[in-house]
Amino acid sequence: MASSPHPWLNPAVTVGGLVPLVLMAVQGPLGGLGPNAIEASLNDTGLIALVLLVASLACTPLRIVTGWTWPARVRRTLGLLAFTYACSHALTYVVLDQGLSLPALLESLGERPFIFVGFAALMSMVPLAVTSTNAWVRRLGFPRWQRLHRLAYVAAVLGVVHFAWRVKKDLTEPLLYGAVLALLFALRVGEAMRKRRARAASAARNPA
Repeated sequence: MASSPHPWLNPAVTVGGLVPLVLMAVQGPLGGLGPNAIEASLNDTGLIALVLLVASLACTPLRIVTGWTWPARVRRTLGLLAFTYACSHALTYVVLDQGLSLPALLESLGERPFIFVGFAALMSMVPLAVTSTNAWVRRLGFPRWQRLHRLAYVAAVLGVVHFAWRVKKDLTEPLLYGAVLALLFALRVGEAMRKRRARAASAARNPA
């Protein structure tokens, strides 16, 4: 069996993607994250999670536009890294910020909409991470697996809303991510319509 090109690509993306998390884990106890290490960790892990999730969603449109095949090979890795940072973001809030206090967590979910939306974004990523293996693709069948993984767009939209409600005043960054997400979605829809027209034209030329 021929080896896939660029076998170093996924290991490189994985190592590079985990470097910021390792640095935060090392710098936090040493005071390297500033006077409010918890807030800095929350901001950094949340932003990196959103960046990686949007990057994973950009892989297919990038292949469509450029014809490159390598983005498809790193899409899963980027998605799993996004989930890792989203979990780190949530754990930082639950353990370090709220001290594992269930009443405080329930109060936050009920009274702070951006917390609830962030929790919903994380929950929508769980089935994506669980079913990310080739075994799950075979078990579900590719069409069902593909439909399930459209939840990635739901998670990204919720992530952008969570970000916007969190910053409240300066919406420049959340709106930028929202615009990128809208462009990626438009490219996917455009490609789906093109394929549908091509199938219709082929059926018209070759009637059964």
